[in-house]
Amino acid sequence: MAIKRGVSFYSYQQEQFFGRMDYHDMAKEMHDNLKCDGVEIISEATVPGYPFPSKEFLADWANTMARYDLKPVALDGFLDPLRFRDHVMNHREAAELLKLELKLAHDMGFTHVRAMTGLPADVAERALDTAEKLNVAIAWEIHSPIPIKPDPSIKGLFCESPGTAVQDTVDFIKRTGTTKVGFMPDMGIFNKAPYIDGIERALRHMEDKGLAEDIRALWKEVPLSELGAEIDKKYPGKLTKKEAAAFHWKKCADPEDLVDILPYVFSFHGKCHDMVEIPGKPGQYEEPAEKFEEVIQVLKDNNWDGYICTEFEGQRAWQDMGRENLVDEVEQVRRNHEMMRRLIGE
Repeated sequence: MAIKRGVSFYSYQQEQFFGRMDYHDMAKEMHDNLKCDGVEIISEATVPGYPFPSKEFLADWANTMARYDLKPVALDGFLDPLRFRDHVMNHREAAELLKLELKLAHDMGFTHVRAMTGLPADVAERALDTAEKLNVAIAWEIHSPIPIKPDPSIKGLFCESPGTAVQDTVDFIKRTGTTKVGFMPDMGIFNKAPYIDGIERALRHMEDKGLAEDIRALWKEVPLSELGAEIDKKYPGKLTKKEAAAFHWKKCADPEDLVDILPYVFSFHGKCHDMVEIPGKPGQYEEPAEKFEEVIQVLKDNNWDGYICTEFEGQRAWQDMGRENLVDEVEQVRRNHEMMRRLIGE
């Protein structure tokens, strides 16, 4: 039993957009530099002709995985409810689309499909026969603001019963006895501070430049986790609701909440935005907004066996600037894997 490392190719979205990397380059980077083998993709971003790729693509994909000794872990699918012009997608149609994702995942060698946050249990149930037949699991992503433990106070976000969505699925798994439905928790539900890139973006776009400089100075004096509260105290009513949101954070779950659902967890999104060097420890990095260390310790204590796939999202905060200002995605992912190797104990 072991925690293994992987990468979501979503992490390299900028490199792909500018034509500097395709999935061959990403696979080579994983093998040569990251020394990890777990692959996750966004289906539509990687698969030409999605959801019906050519035999040539499937052969090239299999060859690329074999060449670099990689293991396809998760195929990230989407249920776009507005894909039809004349109606909103219903649950029967969603299940048919999910079946297509399962077939594609099977053909590409993936072990599970990442379904969207709060996938209704009846949609999973309608696709369950296909999942069982193809031996490909359905893992819906537990993403902020969805909690792990029931929280009925959360309403109207993403799904019909977000406050109890995880428990609804656990009940479904126990009722059916299936091993082909479960979860993919996102590290963002364990936040302990706001993201640095979000703060930088907010400061960059604030109309009151003097206030932005005052907040930047305050940031140097207080812990990142307390910055929002200190801004509220010192500058009440000075920020718009949108500006203020960047300096606050919301924890949806504690790492210990994972224990009861770990038997149903297929993989994790290693969400990160800002991998920064630890003061006094050259070459060692951390994500100040996330509880990677605590989560990995829970996984080790419970002998969890599976992949944490880096999902770097920090590039999006800078994409309104020139290319010379864009963050180096490749370097950020390498830093994330330095941290994970160290925390896992490789």
